[in-house]
Amino acid sequence: MDIAHEAALLWGTFLLRPYVFAFLAGFLVAGALDLGARRTLAFGAIVWPLAWLSEFSSTRTGIPFGYYAYTGATRGRELYLADVPLMDCLSFTFLAYASLCLARLTLGQGERRRWPIALAAGFFMMAIDVVIDPLAVRGERWFLGRIFEYPAGGVYFGVPLSNFCGWWLVGTAGVGLFLALGGGVTGRLLWPGVTLYYAVLGFNATMTALIGEGRLMLAGLAIHAALLLALVYVGRRAAPRRGLGARRVQRA
Repeated sequence: MDIAHEAALLWGTFLLRPYVFAFLAGFLVAGALDLGARRTLAFGAIVWPLAWLSEFSSTRTGIPFGYYAYTGATRGRELYLADVPLMDCLSFTFLAYASLCLARLTLGQGERRRWPIALAAGFFMMAIDVVIDPLAVRGERWFLGRIFEYPAGGVYFGVPLSNFCGWWLVGTAGVGLFLALGGGVTGRLLWPGVTLYYAVLGFNATMTALIGEGRLMLAGLAIHAALLLALVYVGRRAAPRRGLGARRVQRA
């Protein structure tokens, strides 16, 4: 391995994808405030390899995201691991963490909620990918570039439904493994992670508008508006029960 060449490609990745590294930095800061630095790094160490393995598998077998192919258009300009760009795997880490924060905000942080929280986090990852992936397949129309394609197309703005199922599965698995191996459902500060989630959503919705995909932008925002209303409703329903539980603990 030519270390100097790989380092140059890593630097090239940073120059080509600064927005990915900005969100990654947001994850590291938010995670450190919430989970602590050690558990934040553990989160990345669990989610990132799983994300890479899932992408590596999908480009060969179609499992779990459905079959797609990277074009290799940016080879020599950014770092690839096999046929998968590094930046794609990195994106999973901050998306999974932000989704975990949103799930904890919705369901609470009790240890008995571990797998419901993992399932909810996977769902929130799928929900944000409803905005991200259709924009990404139009990458030639903005600065992402045409880096991948679904040869058979897909029913949702060119993306197959299998992709969204795969995101739910991989998000649930990654967060579930972290909760099982990384110290459980505990944390100190949720709002930076929740803010990160909506910052990523806002960035992708803005780019969708800028390339003139109004229908796609409205569809994504409508889905997330309905989801936000559902979260507010669930939160209000859960608040009295959480308060009652706290009073019972105090009396005990």
